[in-house]
Amino acid sequence: MKNNWFTSLFQNLKLSSTTVELLAYMLIAFAVILTAIITTLIVRKTLLKFLTNWIQSNNYRWDDPLAKNKLLSKISWFVPVTVFSLAIDMFLDQGATSYLPAKRLITASFVIVSVLSLTALLSSANDIHRIVRKNKGASLRSYIDAGKILTYVLGAIFLISIFTGKSPWGILSVLGGLTAVTMLVFKDSILGFVASIQINSTDMVRLGDWVEIPQYGADGDVVDISIHSIRVQNWDKTISTIPTYALVSNSFKNWRGMSESGGRRIKRALNIDIHSIRFCDEQMLDKLSNFSLIADYIRNKQQEIEEYNLHHNYDQNLTISGRRQTNVGIFRAYVIAYLRNNTKLHQEMTFLVRQLAPTEHGLPLEIYVFSKDQAWANYEAIQADIFDHLLAAIPEFGLRIFQNPSGYDFRCLGNKDTSA
Repeated sequence: MKNNWFTSLFQNLKLSSTTVELLAYMLIAFAVILTAIITTLIVRKTLLKFLTNWIQSNNYRWDDPLAKNKLLSKISWFVPVTVFSLAIDMFLDQGATSYLPAKRLITASFVIVSVLSLTALLSSANDIHRIVRKNKGASLRSYIDAGKILTYVLGAIFLISIFTGKSPWGILSVLGGLTAVTMLVFKDSILGFVASIQINSTDMVRLGDWVEIPQYGADGDVVDISIHSIRVQNWDKTISTIPTYALVSNSFKNWRGMSESGGRRIKRALNIDIHSIRFCDEQMLDKLSNFSLIADYIRNKQQEIEEYNLHHNYDQNLTISGRRQTNVGIFRAYVIAYLRNNTKLHQEMTFLVRQLAPTEHGLPLEIYVFSKDQAWANYEAIQADIFDHLLAAIPEFGLRIFQNPSGYDFRCLGNKDTSA
């Protein structure tokens, strides 16, 4: 121990040198600990409290993460560590046996506090970016996680260096020589980090995107993107966790394009019973001409057909001679007119009402349009309203929707046979 007034004070009491040195150590330790406690309390109860209250009470939102992640609180631990470091240099001789272990312990404490403060700073940077970012889907989480891992690794290397007395560069060279082991230990982190760079650079996924990843049973909104995983909140409110590199190595569907387009596709077919399809006679044409949506269409189409048949001298008494209007053709024209008058549909986007190839389930009449409202509930309501109307209107055209026979149909058939 360096000569100081503590030693001189106890020597005047005519005590043994061992007792004097022990008492001096105890008094110095008590004084240092008391000084560390007092200075820490002063900093934390005054300056730190003032800064925290100011951050939480001001009108700026971007600085709130500094208090949330306790960055200032972790930085304040430098105060007691600095007090202990100064005390060691002041009261211990560098040649003393206790100097080197104490100095190593204090240096390790500096490293630990630095690591904790730096990781809190990185977390704060990520939260601040979430608040102030212009692109709401962008995320720094992957880079922040990589920075935290690097900070922990470097902190561990410096701690090993401090307690072993070896150079950090020597330890790094040893880890470099163990490349295979390092790659095995950090395989997921390396793959995730590389995948995160690819995802961000190509803008594959953003926070808030609706994605479908069937391999992992995920179908919902992306709520978090980190270096190791991407969390998706499914529509049933469950959470699916997918490895980040899986989005690069596997296929998935991102519905962002639909959201940005301003429309949501409606693609559904009505299966018409083929046996109900027939040519329209005069009586049916007169009836359908009363429908305002297609009155002009029927009149113009009938005039066109009559002129065509007259020009080619087709026998008007033969049903299949020349051209005739059909109930399914007029119904298709009605569906087009009905959809064109629907203000909830995008008229500028793809708009199709088409027949598909007949199948054992009838003739599919497919509707391929886009609704203006993309919200799930509203979209389903718009789609339901359209098909409610068309299913109710189709008998007016002498058509039937195809439906496999049910138990009710067989019961009705049995009742007819019994009554007969």
